[in-house]
Amino acid sequence: MKIAITGATGSIGTALLRRLVADGEHELVGLARRTPVKGRGTQEHGWERVHWTSVDLTRDADRPALERALADADAVVHLAWGFQPSHDPGYLEELGVGGTRRVLEAAVAQGVPHLVHMSSVGAYSPKIDEHPVDETYPTDGVRSSMYSRHKVAVERMLDAHESQPGGVARPHITRLRPGIVGQRDAGSALLRYGVPGYFPGWAITLLPLLPVDRQLAIPMIHADDVADAVVRAITRAAYGAFNLAAPPPITPDLIAAALGAHHVHVPAQVLRVAVTGSWLARLQPLDPGWLDLGMNVPLMDTTRARKVLGWAPSHTADAVLTETVTALRDSAAGSTPALRPRSVAGQLRDRIRRGPIASRPRP
Repeated sequence: MKIAITGATGSIGTALLRRLVADGEHELVGLARRTPVKGRGTQEHGWERVHWTSVDLTRDADRPALERALADADAVVHLAWGFQPSHDPGYLEELGVGGTRRVLEAAVAQGVPHLVHMSSVGAYSPKIDEHPVDETYPTDGVRSSMYSRHKVAVERMLDAHESQPGGVARPHITRLRPGIVGQRDAGSALLRYGVPGYFPGWAITLLPLLPVDRQLAIPMIHADDVADAVVRAITRAAYGAFNLAAPPPITPDLIAAALGAHHVHVPAQVLRVAVTGSWLARLQPLDPGWLDLGMNVPLMDTTRARKVLGWAPSHTADAVLTETVTALRDSAAGSTPALRPRSVAGQLRDRIRRGPIASRPRP
């Protein structure tokens, strides 16, 4: 099969390429704004077999390159999304929502039969209780979260696509809704996008206290298990929505144990004041909507993925958490521009030259 992947240099994208390259059965097209530099890990990972195309999904001018990349594809996996700059919601919307529209339009124009879209647990409406929800749960999102609003906007876009009358060949849609995704190679990227530049990764496990609301409970999944679900959805031509999460739910006690810290209950309302103030002052890059999202996302029932895809996670959520915390401590990195190594010196240099990551034109 010919499979095109947007956001191919990110955490899930590299995990998917690892899987597909190892299969050795497909023609692969990798799309990203910044493609890998030849010789920097490309041979080690077998990525010289990938046809790389530089495409900026925020630009209509890149539409011809996008369409050429999707020509004759059997499936397109749309992973591209943005998390920074959080003080530029217009750019993030243009990338997440506008980028999805451009990919969908290009897929229609090229007659691609299958589009796999990476949605998120963040598309779901706030939880009512701790009972896991299936894919029929409302996808109206957490309105105070910019990330959630954009994921919901794409869900509605795909709803509209699927409700259109026949007559034009349109791709069938698969929507994957994973929990928080972790893997070792994403350590530096997670630090870059979520931790102040002056904070070294090794200090993560030196924090004595974890001030978090005791009600926090979030689903988590390994990038390799998400990649496995993508491959199964493509090879089985499985359409519709699929929840992806591993047991157990991640709680403050589990996070504290992974960090070697002591959990101290602090109400979410109090934390939100601190997060909002520090974000507005450009002291840290995460907007308060991420806290609202963490406190409100539901746990997920993965029965449909297990039955239809024959899928099951190979990593427990607490193991993924431990791997991710270790990756943060070690500032672990991959060989793509999106997963490049992060250092305090480099972060401070970028801040002086280009401003804080939450405000600069491109992350």
